[in-house]
Amino acid sequence: MTPANPLAVVTGASSGIGFELARQLAVRGFDLVITADDHDRLNEAAVQIRMEGGQVTAIAADLRRFEEAEHFYDAVRGTSRQVAVVALNAGVGRGGSFLKTELADELEIIDLNVRATVLLAKRFLSDMADADEGRVLVTSSIASTMPGFFQAVYNASKSFLQSFAQALQTELKGSGVSVTALMPGPTGTDFFHRADMDDTKVGQQQKDDPVRVAEQGLDALFAGKDKVVAGSPKTKAQELVNKVLPDKAKAKAHRKMAEPGSGEARS
Repeated sequence: MTPANPLAVVTGASSGIGFELARQLAVRGFDLVITADDHDRLNEAAVQIRMEGGQVTAIAADLRRFEEAEHFYDAVRGTSRQVAVVALNAGVGRGGSFLKTELADELEIIDLNVRATVLLAKRFLSDMADADEGRVLVTSSIASTMPGFFQAVYNASKSFLQSFAQALQTELKGSGVSVTALMPGPTGTDFFHRADMDDTKVGQQQKDDPVRVAEQGLDALFAGKDKVVAGSPKTKAQELVNKVLPDKAKAKAHRKMAEPGSGEARS
C-alpha cells in the first residue's frame, strides 16, 4: 500500500531548530526520516514527533563520517519512497581564538557543516532532479554575512552554505526542484553551550524561539523563496544592518559579541 503522506528528511533533528523543523513537518502532514549522532536524544525526539501524527523513522548517524553519511542516504533510499523535502540542518560550532582552539574541533565543523551538507545535497538533489520535484532547506545563518571573529571556521562554513544554496538555486531555476536558505540569528538551542560560548555576550543574550525560526523557514520553503532571515524582528533588523555597515564596524561589533569572557561567566 502506498503511504498517504509525503516523506521529509531532517538532519540534526534531535534538538533545537532541527527538532522543530521535523515536528512542524509532521504537523503539516509529512512522514519523517530523522537523524542525529546522539542515539538516545534522537529516539526521544522521534517519540515526541510521532505525537503530531505520521510515521517517524530515526536513524542515528555521525554525518561527519563519510561512510555514515552515505549509510544514512542509503537507508532513506531503502524506503523506496520519493523524498519530497530535505532539511539539511545538522551543524556545529566552536568559539575561541583560531590559534587556541583545537584543530580537530575546527575540522569537525568543516566535516559536518560543509562536507556532509554537500554530500547529502548531491545525493538527494540528484534524485529530486530525476523526478523533477522536491524542496531542499539549507540551514545557513546571519553569521554568513559577517566576519567570524572567535568563530572563524564556523562563520566561514555558513558563508559557504549561503553561497552554495544560492548557486544551486540558479542551476535549478526553471525545474521542479527548489532550494531555500534558512538564515537564523542566535536561537534558543544548546548550540552556544556545545560551542563553549556560555561566557560570551552572544551566548548570554536573549535568543530567538526555535519554534518561530522553524515555522518561518518552512513557510519560506513551501513558498519557493530563495532565502529567509528567520526569528525576531531584532534578528531581521540585524541582517539589514550587516548589509549597510562598513566592514570595520561589523568586525568591531562581532568581536565584542563573540570574544571569550565578554559576558559574565555562568555558575
